[in-house]
Amino acid sequence: MTSRDGFHWTPQTGLAQGVPSIGVISPPTNISSSNGSWDVVVVGAGYSGLTATRDLCVAEGLKVLLVEARDRIGGRSWSSNIEGYPYEMGGTWVHWGQPHVWREISRYQMRTELEESFDFSRGVNHFQLRTQDGETIMSHEDEDALLAGALEKFVNVDGDLGRKIVPYAHDSFHVAEARQYDEMSCKDRLQQINLSLTPNERAGLESFILLCSCGTLETTSFFEFLHWWALCGYTYRGCMDALISYKFKGGQSSFAIKFFQEALSTGNLSYVFNSPVKSIADHSDKVTLSTRDGKEYAAKRLVSTIPLNVLNSISFSPPLDSQRASGTNIGHVNQCVKVHAEISNKDMRSWTGISYPFNKLMYAIGDGTTPAGNTHIVCFGGNNNHIQPEENVEETKRAVESLAPGNMDVFHNWSKDEFAKGAWFFSSPKFLSTSLGSLRARHGNVVFASSDWAVGWRSFIDGAIEEGTRAAMTVKDELRPIVPPRVRL
Repeated sequence: MTSRDGFHWTPQTGLAQGVPSIGVISPPTNISSSNGSWDVVVVGAGYSGLTATRDLCVAEGLKVLLVEARDRIGGRSWSSNIEGYPYEMGGTWVHWGQPHVWREISRYQMRTELEESFDFSRGVNHFQLRTQDGETIMSHEDEDALLAGALEKFVNVDGDLGRKIVPYAHDSFHVAEARQYDEMSCKDRLQQINLSLTPNERAGLESFILLCSCGTLETTSFFEFLHWWALCGYTYRGCMDALISYKFKGGQSSFAIKFFQEALSTGNLSYVFNSPVKSIADHSDKVTLSTRDGKEYAAKRLVSTIPLNVLNSISFSPPLDSQRASGTNIGHVNQCVKVHAEISNKDMRSWTGISYPFNKLMYAIGDGTTPAGNTHIVCFGGNNNHIQPEENVEETKRAVESLAPGNMDVFHNWSKDEFAKGAWFFSSPKFLSTSLGSLRARHGNVVFASSDWAVGWRSFIDGAIEEGTRAAMTVKDELRPIVPPRVRL
């Protein structure tokens, strides 16, 4: 099946919207009327929504309606499978150090379905750093040493590489002094350590920061970067392992579909795809959801997994409280551009590169081998030097070729995606300390769940599953039938 999302480019056909994905759901609904009887409506079929839906369907016989704006599952994590090869269009990498995601991988017996993105065993086995000062080629060992040294200078605010200031990664402000770092941008911190960095360290460090946030140095919270660093075990190697190393052989959609299929197998799941939400109204005894096409669905509870940057486009009655509304209006800063390319040079499989700050795509790695035997390269850009790939194909092709000589292949423009308005969450300075708590709060019979405000692996697939689990447990506890205690005779 072909999704409306994503773009595919070839020299023969040019640019076309829509790419195939095993995550497309057909038929798009299994109900004939909006007048059904449901216990819970779940909005959004990303990992938060899929987890909440699955958990609710298998517990206590709750009837669930899943409403999704797209034609597919996965939200901001999905893959396009072209000729049997998966291109990851959004969130990609997972790790056994991420507890919620690993539990699900074990549940669905997919532990042997992972493969490494990096393969430094052959060919062009080096790192290429291009800056305005010229080009440097170094071994991957020297690449690691360069980035590890720069990152350690960056995070070492406490003499212990951040361990003292963020000792519990799932309790961000456990140490009160940590809040001062949420006041700072990454640019502020770079200015503090500027004299200790070589030009290559500075370029490598800045591009790594921007790869994480896909914002700008001014709009990237230094504390959120420290939070990621803590989650990764306070080491550069931990960051590389957890953030960008291990992915599913069959693509993210091969994982997400397991959640959907299990929920469907219970007989408790109704679903409606291609149904963007217009408004949500809480009437104290029920919640009513209205879609853009004029349909209404009602249930006792509603779980909203609508991404942060989209929430302010939905009408809520009663209105969201002022603190949550303020947070949704600020949103997060990530405007990632992720472009896949196919390189005829098979030896580029062992290559990594940075072109910064002049190039529209700043970071790329060899990420696989296509069915044609060519090298698959994945390239990243962000808001620091932004590009709208489908608006200027020639500019995008030049940005790819500046990293590695090859053809642009597929991409998803998250910035112009009306149901995401950006990629994974990354906060601006002051956002977490002022808005995180309010985003996690209840709103009457509406429970909000999203990786955008997870306490652990916030913005990751693991964080989405964490939030979906929390929301489902909240609703289950409230709707579970009260069973009288057994009386012993």
